[in-house]
Amino acid sequence: MNRFKLFVSAILMLAVQGAFAQTAPPLKLVTKYEIPPSVKGRFDHLGLDTAGTRLFVVAEEGGQVLVFDLATGKIVQTIKVPHPHAVLVRDDINRIFITDEDKGAVNIYDAKTYAMVKAVPLKVDTDSIGYDPATHYLYVDNGGDNAHEEFTMLSVVDTTAGTKLADIKIDGDTLEAMALERMGDRLFLNNPAKNEVEVIDRKTNKLITSWPLKMSKDNATMAFDESTHRLFVGCRPGQIVVFDSQAGKELQTLAIGRGTDDLMFDPASKRIYATSGGAGVINVYKETDPDHYQSLGQVPSGPGGKTGLLAPQLSRLFVPVPGKAPAASAVYVYQLQ
Repeated sequence: MNRFKLFVSAILMLAVQGAFAQTAPPLKLVTKYEIPPSVKGRFDHLGLDTAGTRLFVVAEEGGQVLVFDLATGKIVQTIKVPHPHAVLVRDDINRIFITDEDKGAVNIYDAKTYAMVKAVPLKVDTDSIGYDPATHYLYVDNGGDNAHEEFTMLSVVDTTAGTKLADIKIDGDTLEAMALERMGDRLFLNNPAKNEVEVIDRKTNKLITSWPLKMSKDNATMAFDESTHRLFVGCRPGQIVVFDSQAGKELQTLAIGRGTDDLMFDPASKRIYATSGGAGVINVYKETDPDHYQSLGQVPSGPGGKTGLLAPQLSRLFVPVPGKAPAASAVYVYQLQ
């Protein structure tokens, strides 16, 4: 083969490799962690210990939190909770914090023995959480419609002392996920009852302002790129609304699957991951700059796979998917590509 033909062949090979790279999915399903058939119903938010050795999966309708050993993919413990929603693990003080809707409390457990240490009483429908690693304060939404009230509380729990510090009263009977500034004092909170994003000052525990949500509705989840001042608000009809967090204005929407309940942002790769249970898919976008977002594709998970946990340090994304006969429930484990 002459030099010209070799050159053409090399160019064609590079073109094929480039096309493949552009179309390669952003996630690869590498395994599934088995969940016993006795665990029925939906799953909610997940937790991970800082060493990355244990995954905590909330079986909200099954009344338990499943603890997986990531080295084996096997369940090593179940923590019985009447109606759990979210998990925080603090390895530095050997404690696990789990919200319990039925009891209306944050339950605190020993992270080694899994024995319950105490409960911090709140209102019924204790649900979503946000954590400030600088103060070790946990922000928890509770009350609202299930408490037969037209307002909801955002409570502040000191996880070191295991005590409630404050209640912030928010108009509207439903609150959802939140995001916290690391370089500032603001907390952004989804208020789907009023189709707003609430902005709270964490120093004063006061509501500063409310941003109307006009580009979509039913805002359920949230992620934040503080470096570009972009707040990503996941909405269940199937959109991410991108806000300018300095101006408090909607900028654009990104299409995702229906029924999202977790939105995750990786600052290193600038990727956004949206798990959507209604569609049974994961949408992945890359933030190329503050005003431009490239879709990297839509990866199938399964119907009801509404929540997820991104672990960039492990190059993994975990999505619990409820079983539908003949398939059993499982945690889908994806490798980040």
